[in-house]
Amino acid sequence: MSRASIIASMRHAVVVAAMASLGTAPAIAQATSAAAPAAAPQAATAIPRDEIAAFAKVHLAVAQARDSIQLQLAQPGNKKPEAQKQLQEKLYAQVAEILHHAGMTEQEFDRKTYLVSTDAATRLAFDTVIAQLTGQPTPGQVMATAATARPATPAAVAVPAGPVGVHIGHVVNGFSDTPNGQGLLPTAMAEARVAIQHAGLAARNTSSLDAMKLHAGHVINALDPSIVPTGPGLGYGVKKAATGVAMHIELAAKTTGASPNVVSHSVHIATSARNTVQRADQIVALAKQIQAATSASDAAALVSQMVSQCDQLMAGADANGDGRITWEAGEGGLQQVQQHVNLMLAAETKAPE
Repeated sequence: MSRASIIASMRHAVVVAAMASLGTAPAIAQATSAAAPAAAPQAATAIPRDEIAAFAKVHLAVAQARDSIQLQLAQPGNKKPEAQKQLQEKLYAQVAEILHHAGMTEQEFDRKTYLVSTDAATRLAFDTVIAQLTGQPTPGQVMATAATARPATPAAVAVPAGPVGVHIGHVVNGFSDTPNGQGLLPTAMAEARVAIQHAGLAARNTSSLDAMKLHAGHVINALDPSIVPTGPGLGYGVKKAATGVAMHIELAAKTTGASPNVVSHSVHIATSARNTVQRADQIVALAKQIQAATSASDAAALVSQMVSQCDQLMAGADANGDGRITWEAGEGGLQQVQQHVNLMLAAETKAPE
């Protein structure tokens, strides 16, 4: 896989972050057999269904490698150009190894990624396999009949007892109106990954104005589905989820009995969450300009900006040029939100000495 293509692929990620082993074909077969309705007709897909299952495993493996490197790229100690280059080369080698062992070329991987993103029946089949491999609900689909079963959910994160913990729980564990009731922060991060993915897909086909406009709409859907209601996102949006994170962490800090630790970190968390809301608005405005563009060259210049800004939803930005990304206004993104949530909860659950 070429270095240019790998660096471009750094800019997008699949919705799911978990990875199944490359040798889990029997598990896929069993899950598909268990979940498939007895006589339900299946819509034609742009990729044969047996190939979708194999591609899903490779896609998950590549996503895990990419997510791991992206986290390292965002760390303050890795901001120097030489460190960035080394990490990009490391990702190149990891992805090349994944594709080699899967017997898949770069061109085949890119083609199937595009088909999954643009064909509705193929996307549904792909998402179904992803759900079976990871236990994450299929986006926009009901995975189980009412009152008989529920989608698998991650183990709840330990939060402080009482009203303070209720609001923190809304951030990390579950909230009433999110897809499948998941936490506001996991929802924001999942939607951000969709936006990053489709910004990257737009950048891979800058000769096609229609393709760039299509993926610009997908980016908007992941950021704010009140503007573009249909698309590959979860239907909640980065903007709404990040706004909820800021609101509920501040409610936790204002609740009677909140510790100084919660009060302090709530500022860090809320600031980075609101940075993300502002970035979402900026990206939506940029994506609308792409949709209004009349030439591929004009749209391509905007797509490049959209890719960079979508990356910042997760990684944040070094706004003051000091070589590090903090939680402060204009800098922190969702990774900094997660970092300070972890620091806050670690201090809250630490046993007294």
